[in-house]
Formats: sequence, C-alpha cells, structure tokens
Amino acid sequence: MGKVTGFKEFDRELPSKRSPEERIKDYKEFNLMFTEDKLNNQAARCMNCGIPFCHSGCPLGNIIPEFNDAVYKENWEEAYRILSSTNNFPEFTGRICPAPCESACVLGINKPAVTIEEIEKHIIEIAYAKGLVKPKVPLIRTGKTVAVIGSGPAGLAAAAQLNKAGHLVTVFERDDRAGGLLRYGIPDFKLEKWVVERRIDIMEEEGVVFKYNTEVGKDIQANQLLADFDAVVLAGGSTIPRNLPVPGRELKGVYYAMQFLKQQNKRVSNIEVQEEEITTAEKDVIVIGGGDTGSDCVGTSNRQGAKSIVQFELMPKPPVSRTESMPWPTYPMVLKTSSSHEEGCERSWGVNTKEFIGDAEGNLTGIRIVDVSWETDIFGRAIKFSEVEGSERILPAQRVFLAMGFLHPQKEGLLEQLGVELDERGNVRAQEGLYQTSVDKVFAAGDMRRGQSLVVWAISEGREAARRVDQFLSGYTALESKDAENMYA
Repeated sequence: MGKVTGFKEFDRELPSKRSPEERIKDYKEFNLMFTEDKLNNQAARCMNCGIPFCHSGCPLGNIIPEFNDAVYKENWEEAYRILSSTNNFPEFTGRICPAPCESACVLGINKPAVTIEEIEKHIIEIAYAKGLVKPKVPLIRTGKTVAVIGSGPAGLAAAAQLNKAGHLVTVFERDDRAGGLLRYGIPDFKLEKWVVERRIDIMEEEGVVFKYNTEVGKDIQANQLLADFDAVVLAGGSTIPRNLPVPGRELKGVYYAMQFLKQQNKRVSNIEVQEEEITTAEKDVIVIGGGDTGSDCVGTSNRQGAKSIVQFELMPKPPVSRTESMPWPTYPMVLKTSSSHEEGCERSWGVNTKEFIGDAEGNLTGIRIVDVSWETDIFGRAIKFSEVEGSERILPAQRVFLAMGFLHPQKEGLLEQLGVELDERGNVRAQEGLYQTSVDKVFAAGDMRRGQSLVVWAISEGREAARRVDQFLSGYTALESKDAENMYA
C-alpha cells in the first residue's frame, strides 16, 4: 500500500483539458497529463482493500491495487509488468474505457473513486517513453496456424495472445488498415490513430501477419480458410446497425452514425473518401441515440461547424447518482455528460421520432417528433411508454444520424458459408467460457459472440478465446487468465 492515509489526504482529481473553444478547432486528443506530484497523489488514494472489488468490476481482472502501489513508488517497470499481465492494450482502455472498475472501487462507497483509468493511461505512456514496451518474439514456434477474422480489439487481443503462445497468426481485415472500431469508429479526439498504429507496429515485429482489403467470405472462401489454417477465430464485431423504419427514412440526409464517423476518421488520416460525402457544416444536426456513438457524432459535428446540434434519446433521463436499484458495486446507469456535450449540444430525453420530412428533390428538411412518458416497474426500470398528448412537433434538420446501437454481426458471406449456429439475437453461438462454435476448430470472440459491448470486454473476450484455441491446438495452455482457477487449464 503506497500511503496508508492517502485516501484521506487527497481528493480525486483528473488531468486538465484544453478548453472546448480551442479543441473543436482540431481532432487532436485534448486530455493533458498529470504532473508527477498529482499522479503520485492519485495513486496514493488507493486503499489496498481487503477485498478489492475493482478486480471484479474490470472485465480484464486488472490487478489494480498492486499497480497503484508501484506508481506511488515510481517503480514504472513493475507497474507496467503488472498492468500488461492482464491487459494487452492499456493505451486504448486508458483513453476510451467507461471504467467499470471505478464504479466498483471501495473508496467510491462514500467518496469519489480512485482515478484508475487515468493512472492506467499514465503507466503505459510512461512505459513507452522509457522504452519498456518492446516487441517480444516467441522463442519457439509451434508450427500451428491460426486465422483471426477482424482486427478490432477482440481480434487484436486474440492475435497477440496466440502469437505469444508460439502459433503462427494471420489477421484478416476487410478495411485498408487495422483497428476495426478503434481505427474507423472512435474519433481521433478520443483516440488518435498513431496510438493504434504504434501497437500494430509492435505486433508485426512480434510476428503477427496482417492482411488488409481482404474480406473472408468474399475475397477468400470459408472452405479455403478451414483448409489453410489449424484454427479460426471469428472476431468481426457487431456491425449491423439498428435502423429506424419510419416514413422518410430513404431521404438524403439520414445516415447511420458509422457512415459519418468512418468518413471523418479517414479524412483526419488523409485517406481518400470514395463514397458519398457526409458533412455537417452549417447544417441543423439531430443525433438519435444517447450513447457513446451518438456523443461521438456530436463532437464530430461541432468540429465540422454544424449550425445546431440536438441529441435525442427515447429512454427517460437517467438519475444523476446511484439509486436503490443500482447500489454499489454495480455499474450505475446514471447521467453522463461527455466531453462532446461540453462542446455544445442540446439534449432531450423521452423523445420518439415519427417521421423524416423532405423536399421535392428527396433531401431531408425536418423531423417530426413527439414526447413520451414512461411507465416503470418496482425497480425503477422503464418498461412501457405512451405519447404525451399535444407534444408532437417538427424540428428543422438537414442531417440526422442514427446512433441506436448494433443488432448482430454480418451474416452474409463468411458466417453463412461456415454454417455456424447463431443465437436468438443473431450472434455467433459459442459455449460460454469455451468460445468454440458449432463448427470444428472455429472459435468466436468479442461483439460477434456476446453482442455489442465495451472495448474492454472485447479485449477480455479475445484473451480468453485465445486460451481456448491454444488449449485446442496444444492440449494445454499457459496463457494468463483473468480467473486464477483457470490458469494452466
């Protein structure tokens, strides 16, 4: 324990940010770094609890009190060793994770939680600066070959772990660069792409092979894949977005959020945009969906110079703090104000979209909406809504972005050719804890298996699936598990 009385002496602090007025002028990350003293103080707040609930709050099982202690003692090599033992990509999670570990922090019972996410980001960035992050090429190769489909966080984690075990790993990516959601879904102002490229470079030096512009099921048939590799990991993500089939959906100006975000990420990376240009300059923008993807649309629209931005959410407004139905250490569904909201946005809850309105040329001009009232159960959960009489109205809009989540992975192509069994939600069915599908030597991980979720869950899934693939290929596995009882299974 770094400092016995640290949690009493120091309050929670976060690094300063560039002002909203300044940061909307570019797409650079705007969170600054702690000074040495402040980082030391924040690490000192960790209580080294008898039962560290932050472990269970983290999908990766990060060993948080121990790396906090190492940070307090400025033992950066030890801090990096502890952190990297459970997390392949702390530079990603340290920037974009909603930090469920902090929601489970014992200090959070009656004080603001330890700044675990920021400490994690500082550990990895200091480790890079000190030259501690180096390629680790396996000393012995097994000769076994593994194909990983998709280079998002689940695919990257699976590839890194399987390569570590000595297998020959090839990652197939249908886009022109690696990263999946990290590359083309999350804006640069949250995760600059040099951060992703830095990690891909290390993985390539370690022996992982990346094949881009290659869609398995189209450019390579599934039967060929099964013939060429000893095992296959499906990590293609949940890519089919939820639609809003109301009148006027076909109007020009109504887009899925990812169509918009992917284009801007390409522009920032100086990659040519070949499809229809989608921009918001001097436009009235409406974002439908109150999650992180919707927030990313808000931040991107601000940077493009939108005339106005409104974000709708069908569900009622969340409470600002925990309620009886979301006690510690559960993850609380409370009101979140993102950095994009700070930059300018009108937010509304309990709003249902009735119709998209357009002109004679088929261009979007407005949106018809209505307020709704929700009926809740005894736990306060919204279960049924009804329209509020007299609340229907039309708002001007030339751009609408649908950010209502994702349904399931793409079935056409690879999944149909493989004939893998799907679950009731349309995801690839794989036995819990084993990650093996209904097709021999084919495994699944990440959003393609569990449905739309967090990046930290995708990394966890990739790591755990890699253990099962390694066990399948070698008869045993020494790859690390987040569950101590599963080690050396």
